[in-house]
Amino acid sequence: MAKNKRVGRAAPESVVEPVDGGLAELIPDRDRPRAWTLLLDGAPQSHVDLDDPRHLDFEYQRRLGHVADLVAPLPQPLQVLHLGGGAFTLARYVAATRPRSTQQVVEIDAPLVQLVRKELPLDPGARIRVRSGDARAGLAKIPDGWADLIIADVFSGARTPAHLTSAEFLADVRRVLKPAGWYAANLADGPPLTHLRGQIATAAAVFPELALAADPTVLRGRRFGNAVLVASALPLPVAELTRRIAGDPHPGRVEHGRALADFTGGAAAVTDASAAPSPAPPPGVFR
Repeated sequence: MAKNKRVGRAAPESVVEPVDGGLAELIPDRDRPRAWTLLLDGAPQSHVDLDDPRHLDFEYQRRLGHVADLVAPLPQPLQVLHLGGGAFTLARYVAATRPRSTQQVVEIDAPLVQLVRKELPLDPGARIRVRSGDARAGLAKIPDGWADLIIADVFSGARTPAHLTSAEFLADVRRVLKPAGWYAANLADGPPLTHLRGQIATAAAVFPELALAADPTVLRGRRFGNAVLVASALPLPVAELTRRIAGDPHPGRVEHGRALADFTGGAAAVTDASAAPSPAPPPGVFR
């Protein structure tokens, strides 16, 4: 398919362009004049509203937004590392809610970065640096104790690469975090939730404090979906996180402590030697 082919009659029009990760589509939001959804090979990746970057449309992005709001009192600036860029939705959100924050984005798909920069330009005043490269390799270049928050939202072909699921990877995440810093990961799984349970066990081997936010039907293993795992060396504000996520348009549930340990069910921590990609979504899940 030709690059940057525009299809459709409505204004604004969709943008379709091949990138390293497949076929990227930017679909205009009919309800919001300058909002777009990014799809890769038909799988929704990001939603961005250029007029209101505080608007988070996807459920998992709203949950990550709550995490970003609770790391420190608003509008205190943060140092944030984003592993996986997509359309830079969370970086835009932090820049809007916490001006003067310093952010770095590591995204392996350079053509995708170019497409997003061209069609959905970043605010020139935002302190957001975007690097093209592998997420784990980019993480290794960040100084010790640099980040208040690290957000991992990395998918290749709708699956998280194996080398971003291990305890060794999370040990480097903890190295880059400040002593009170937080790690938040967007995880995707479905029944029997083997991958999700393994990721919780892996995080528990590196961080003493964990919380998991997801739709109750996902936690009960009834459908494939996203879960946000939050980890820190210090206690998390679980009650406030629970209140905010329960108040979302699509309410979620937060598990922590004994309930989260019980949910994990004795799963073993993942190492580099045993790591595997997250499971592929079942056919038709994005229709």
